[in-house]
Amino acid sequence: MDKLVTHSCQQDMALVEKYARSGPRYTSYPTAPQFGEQFPVDSYLTEARGHHLGPLSLYVHIPFCRDICYYCACNKIVTREPGAAQRYLTSLRKEIAMQAELHGKRRPVRQMHWGGGSPTYLDNAQVTELMHDLASHFRLMDSGTREYSVELDPRTTAPGAIPLMKALGFNRVSLGIQDFDPLVQKSINRVQPYKMVRKLVDEIRHYDYRSLSFDLIYGLPHQDSITMADTLQKVIELKPDRIACFNYAHLPERFKSQRAIDRLTLPLASDKLQLQWQIAETLQAAGYLHIGLDHYVLPGDDLAVAQRAGNLQRNFQGYSLLLADDLVGMGVSSISQVGDCYVQNARNLEDYYADLARGELPIHRGYLTSSEDRLRRHVIMSLICNLSLDLASCQLPNGTSFWQHFGQESLALEEMQADGLVALDENRISITEQGRPFLRNVCMVFDQYLNPPEAAANTPRYSAVI
Repeated sequence: MDKLVTHSCQQDMALVEKYARSGPRYTSYPTAPQFGEQFPVDSYLTEARGHHLGPLSLYVHIPFCRDICYYCACNKIVTREPGAAQRYLTSLRKEIAMQAELHGKRRPVRQMHWGGGSPTYLDNAQVTELMHDLASHFRLMDSGTREYSVELDPRTTAPGAIPLMKALGFNRVSLGIQDFDPLVQKSINRVQPYKMVRKLVDEIRHYDYRSLSFDLIYGLPHQDSITMADTLQKVIELKPDRIACFNYAHLPERFKSQRAIDRLTLPLASDKLQLQWQIAETLQAAGYLHIGLDHYVLPGDDLAVAQRAGNLQRNFQGYSLLLADDLVGMGVSSISQVGDCYVQNARNLEDYYADLARGELPIHRGYLTSSEDRLRRHVIMSLICNLSLDLASCQLPNGTSFWQHFGQESLALEEMQADGLVALDENRISITEQGRPFLRNVCMVFDQYLNPPEAAANTPRYSAVI
């Protein structure tokens, strides 16, 4: 296997220098930097009132953590202040009631995700309280067709939390693993020994959750092929149903905690590509399927079934099943996608509290998509979810063909085809195996807000593609 990884990397090293740049992860299109603070909230209210049919997806953001993880780029608040969580839940309860009134209390909630920060900052009583508030205002489901997931921090998951969350309706859990190597863990200030994680995994299995997911990160300080091999072996032994492998985005100018990481200990772009190939080769050899950009799943997992059926989607929680068209985000900094609107809540906690105290939704930014945005979103999401685009599926302006409409983009794609990243014909665009590490680059071709693409190469708002 090592020879295969090295061979693959040698073929692609020449491409690293050519395509190494910063770019979006495309959890939405347009991406969050395009959201404007002058967005009229009435546009969101109009969209919401016009979408009272069909199922809903809910996202609930719990921003608090007890300790700082140096690599983290999430919107989080590190505190051990007594009462911080309870004050937050009091305001969140108001937002839950307002959003339920707006979106209709009878729409079935087929998807729900609690993220952070860390939901395990809440104690068991607070977890129960929050779920009760949601169930009192929204139509939560108890059937097997739902997907209710929660992110767990192995270090702070309280005794009794696993059976409690199962009883409250969660059927999928995600563990933030990142890496099992002790030196890597120490360098990112996230020490969680393998034995701790294994004990938690055994408990999750005992209570028969439908799916267990691990989050891993490559490109962290002190990572190399040896430490990664050991981490992957431990992951395979624990056999999660899903594994998300994220490329570490080192943006210390934006995230102060990352300044605690010695940049000289970070892998080079070429080393990160080798780690990416090593992950792909190792996990696929262990029976996992490579889904989209950065996910690996067992063949029977719902994500694998969804991709085969064309029901895979990518949103602000990464890859998921397409079970609802409208996503309602609640909590500080959370993002909603309803109809043609994206809106984001206040990113500052005090602003969030103040808006709700006035009886207002805490929406501070938003974006109303155009027909061109929706066309390009379809193209980008098809590529990033399915690794291909059926040109006939695109809703083009009257009288134009795909290649006429995207004439400028076709020039960039032809160059990528010459480099072996894509395959083009009259009916389809396909990502090649060699092009998979550069999938974000291909999507960037269709991003009209990165025109020309070089304009985004050095902007700090995005992470490095490789």
